[in-house]
Amino acid sequence: MPSTKTLPLVKDSERLESRLKEIPAVPGVYLMRDESDRILYIGKSKKLRNRVRSYFRESQNLSPRIAMMVQQVREIEFIATDTEAEALALEANLVKQHQPYFNVLLKDDKKYPYLCITWSEEYPRIFITRKRRAGSAKDRYYGPYVDTGALRSTLHLIKRIFPLRQRPQPLFKDRPCLNYDIGRCVGVCQGLTSPEEYRKIIQKVAMIFQGRTQELLDILEPQMQQAAEDLNFETAARLRDQIKGLESLSAGQKVSLPDDTVSRDAIALAADSQHACVQLFQIRAGQLVGRLGFMAEIPPQPRAGTEAPPLQSGEQELSQLSLSSSPWQGGVEAGAILQRVLEEHYQNVESVEIPSEISVQYELPEAEILADWLSNRKGRKVTILTPQRQTKAELIEMVERNAEYELARMQRLSDRNSQAMEDLAEILDLPEVPRRIEGYDISHIQGSDAVASRVVFIDGLPANQHYRHYKIKNPEIKSGHSDDFASLAEVIGRRFRGLKEEERGKTEDGFSDLEEPKELSNLSSDSPTISDKPDLIMIDGGKGQLSAVVAVLREMNLLEELRVVSLAKQREEIFLPGESLPLPTNSEQPGVQLLRRVRDEAHRFAVSFHRDRRSERMKRSRLDEIPGLGHHRQKLLLAHFRSIDYLRLATPEQLAEVSGIGPRLAQQIYDYFHP
Repeated sequence: MPSTKTLPLVKDSERLESRLKEIPAVPGVYLMRDESDRILYIGKSKKLRNRVRSYFRESQNLSPRIAMMVQQVREIEFIATDTEAEALALEANLVKQHQPYFNVLLKDDKKYPYLCITWSEEYPRIFITRKRRAGSAKDRYYGPYVDTGALRSTLHLIKRIFPLRQRPQPLFKDRPCLNYDIGRCVGVCQGLTSPEEYRKIIQKVAMIFQGRTQELLDILEPQMQQAAEDLNFETAARLRDQIKGLESLSAGQKVSLPDDTVSRDAIALAADSQHACVQLFQIRAGQLVGRLGFMAEIPPQPRAGTEAPPLQSGEQELSQLSLSSSPWQGGVEAGAILQRVLEEHYQNVESVEIPSEISVQYELPEAEILADWLSNRKGRKVTILTPQRQTKAELIEMVERNAEYELARMQRLSDRNSQAMEDLAEILDLPEVPRRIEGYDISHIQGSDAVASRVVFIDGLPANQHYRHYKIKNPEIKSGHSDDFASLAEVIGRRFRGLKEEERGKTEDGFSDLEEPKELSNLSSDSPTISDKPDLIMIDGGKGQLSAVVAVLREMNLLEELRVVSLAKQREEIFLPGESLPLPTNSEQPGVQLLRRVRDEAHRFAVSFHRDRRSERMKRSRLDEIPGLGHHRQKLLLAHFRSIDYLRLATPEQLAEVSGIGPRLAQQIYDYFHP
């Protein structure tokens, strides 16, 4: 058959010119695709035609990375929008969804925590978390904060200043705990304050994390004066204590600027060949009120005469670069990273948190669009500038210096991990360093609620997105009868089934990765692909556990492709397949310590899942005996009464108040607990 393969647009001038004429000169988003119809790049512009045409001008001085991308473009799509703000929001959503290879991608760095306020709940909670969940749109996340200690101490002080709920669950059913008696809580657990009044308290706390502490003080001081004039001295004293606490909180700030009338953010970065560490300082009323941190992936820079690496590859060889080297030409690429961070950050904040001025380290490629979008959201003009001298330039230098410290710390951690992986490769006589390590463990109590865990370390660091839980399905493993060997064999079999079939489908049957046969495309989502095949499998246990896993891998004809070892707890001994004696190692070697970290994480992950399952089973075991009480109604009862103990004390009238529980079923439940 004749080939229908299309030429790149740069080599087909007639088709290129025809396509460019079809693109309107309006705001919108453009998508560039390659010969496999994969998205290479997603961008936005105030005038789509002008922006897209600029990529194909010979006079345009493109960076090597973008020039390489242009050579692969076979098709250009566009989505026209009414405004530039819509184009900006659409581009951000599409980049998150498709993760194009040539776009700047932010990295979800788990070491930076957030503060969450759950506005979706009747009585909002405030807590620190390292996971930003895409749950209710009403919930609000502040951060990510670089200084974890300062965040915790701030929250601790806030809980002393304002009467907030101190416990996630009530301590007593019919009365509040001691926190209520000493004024630390308003009795949320017993409904002693209305949701409206409690939300007013939470709104004051939110103002602190929005950098509006001075505004809050301006509100509280007149209230204190009015309470004193009305002879309401108890309220006046409480407000006085809150004002003093807030003033002490503000006094702890380390940076003060002479211009205290303008709220501003200052952003800068430091980068190596793989990552960029970005710091954003929030300055309100002349004081530093927050220091946020972000991580961005640096796309690989092409070498002269080389083609683009495949988009599906797991690892890329990165050439060295710095902010002063040619790929960055005056900070062009650095500006793109800063713009991506600012767009991502300001999409997730309230309009009152947007400052009037943003100082950036490098010129942004789309500064005008970003400024217009922020101005529309804030309702006032927002200025983006690149300071070159005096106080603002010194501020940028300070932010950049802090970004360099964070980058240096990350590089030290990366060096330690590299040393540990190299040492582990030497210990196990591996041909290459194990970039992807998977660890497995079993958890149960005498066979009951048996579960397994899989944890994944990539480049020596936990990759939480690849963690998995397994429920042991073997019917012979039950309460009173446990078999760790059989459990591990089952989990390894479930994990790696389909790997041989996938390889055979790509080599023998002639199917491409985009045209799989049905029996391959319907494989379990847990079956690995070629790109996520582990370099090393670590089993928590000794020779027995390892032998069980080796047997199932040999049966699947995968023993030659997958390297597997076990790590015994007692003496931190490493066992290899077919060897009766452990390897002669020192438990303090970097490679052994890396295996221990994987083993400990697998154990923690398995135990936490086992406890959850056991707790759920124990909660439901007694309720299962009540006729007519199904799984859904059990959930409603436990959500309302919190525990079986409180449920047992409830009257039929209280039980009937639960949605879905009628008077007759309420009486049956009461009779069950009161025979």
